[in-house]
Amino acid sequence: MTAHDSDSLASAGAMPLDGDLVLIVDDQPDNLAVLHDALDEAGYTVLVATDGASALQRALAAQPDIVLLDAMMPGMDGFEVARRLKAEAETAPIPIVFMTALTETEHVVAAFGAGGADYVTKPIQPREVLARIAAHLQTAKAQRQARNALDAFGHATLVLRADDGRLVWQTPLARRLLRDHFGSEGPYAPTPMIDWLRRSVATLGAAAAEAVPPLVSVRGGRRLTLKLHALTEAGDGGAEPGGEGSEAADGEWLIVASESNDAATIEAMVQAFKVTAREAEVLYWVAKGKTNRDIGDILGTSPRTITKHMEHILPKLGVETRTAAAGMVLQRLGRLLG
Repeated sequence: MTAHDSDSLASAGAMPLDGDLVLIVDDQPDNLAVLHDALDEAGYTVLVATDGASALQRALAAQPDIVLLDAMMPGMDGFEVARRLKAEAETAPIPIVFMTALTETEHVVAAFGAGGADYVTKPIQPREVLARIAAHLQTAKAQRQARNALDAFGHATLVLRADDGRLVWQTPLARRLLRDHFGSEGPYAPTPMIDWLRRSVATLGAAAAEAVPPLVSVRGGRRLTLKLHALTEAGDGGAEPGGEGSEAADGEWLIVASESNDAATIEAMVQAFKVTAREAEVLYWVAKGKTNRDIGDILGTSPRTITKHMEHILPKLGVETRTAAAGMVLQRLGRLLG
């Protein structure tokens, strides 16, 4: 590529960002050749696929920065490829630009409905494609940096769709936390999260998003707190955080998750009050003012089981009521309970 060509591409906003990886999916060799040459000369790293199945495999393995996707292919068409890419957590954030000769409204709507961020019409104009790629890559990179920054501060984020429970996107930390606490790996949120979100939405509505009581999960001293932070607005191929109280896009909600480790506090309670580890967990939440039903939900057991634990805990502490038990814990270990 000549210096003049480089200057022209730069002025059009089409210079690649750090050798970004582009996956081109098209069953027509001529189209592949034109696009491959243009992208290669512009400094992109290029992968190609000629059918839907190989496109899915290569996208999952290589994690491209963007996908150029032919809408009409034999077998699995581009719309189905896009839907499957957006259904997988690993590939859902990747922006998809459709390539199509079909410009009727229903086909354009289908492209965006399948998760497309944009579309270009055939015959392909390489300069237009380069400019659109650059714009979407810049947006995707900014979104990725924002999510990674939240992860770095221990605040995992995800967007959950209320109607069907699908995870629209999630950060790597959010994915790990859901796996550790709920054993969840798929494109759908774990059932407790879906039930919590639906109850919250039905009870409080959009304007009170941050007033929703958090969902808490405890696993061996590790406490995961999920907060309904704000509604989301539609974005390219997904959703990004919106303003407080803004209207939801297709019932999509932003959730912020954070984890803390109560193991040291639980162990201190075991030593201080000569109770079992499970009894210490129950006592911890009693001191936090939780009801037996709340504690049962947090610890994944029934309120009746919590009542049985309390029947053993009170004599060990030498008190008769849960209020007295909570007061004793706060007096002796208030600093640890925060």
